[in-house]
Amino acid sequence: MVDGASGDQAKTPLILVPGLLCDERLWEPQVWRLADVAEAVIADVTGGASVSEMARSVLGAAPSVGSFALAGLSMGGYVALEIMRIVPDRVSRLALLDTSARADTAEQTAARRALIELAKSGRFEEVPRALLQREVHPDRLGDEGLVSTVLGMAHAVGPEAFVRQEEAIIGRPDSRRDLPEIACPTLVLCGREDALTPLHLHEEMAALIPGSRLRVIERCGHLSTLERPEAVTAALRGWLTAAGDSGATGYA
Repeated sequence: MVDGASGDQAKTPLILVPGLLCDERLWEPQVWRLADVAEAVIADVTGGASVSEMARSVLGAAPSVGSFALAGLSMGGYVALEIMRIVPDRVSRLALLDTSARADTAEQTAARRALIELAKSGRFEEVPRALLQREVHPDRLGDEGLVSTVLGMAHAVGPEAFVRQEEAIIGRPDSRRDLPEIACPTLVLCGREDALTPLHLHEEMAALIPGSRLRVIERCGHLSTLERPEAVTAALRGWLTAAGDSGATGYA
């Protein structure tokens, strides 16, 4: 799906990769706010059964020539890191939001298997409501608009794609050894109260990626692009427009 303003070659091609049970709505606040500087494509990651398959699908929708900026949130970050392994020279800038470079723990995998069983047994409607409690800041659980968007995305993705996505997440590799090879300007961003991929995981990534910049969004949970769209967009704008080759220079 392609969003944003059209045709201006001065704008940065930007691929935005959604997370688990998310669709284009995850990134909509950023697409229109960044339309003056970026030509955005929101990837569809509902078809792949592995992170590698998802990455190949995203690349299939990428510009056929030239480089592009790449941002992924949560599962989208796992896909972005796989893309960095496949075509590192094509990614001009990288943003990792509310994600992790680590593989799944045994505890995380067990929790995912339990949700997969719910979905397969016809109880998928229970899955997004269970996840919601940890996806957004506690103060936002009463925000009807936000909750409706999160549940609406999950409904649109559906149980079959959810199972594929969870299997892909379970099978993802540990990416920490690859992080020191990332050479493009990199933004690492998370909500201060992200309960799914906590701050220390982002500090770890930022420490391993040369010249990267860590940005923490206050009073914010895991779905930062929807919870605090203005703050996240400001960070992404700085990342997109900073001059030079170092991710540590020129943006907040």
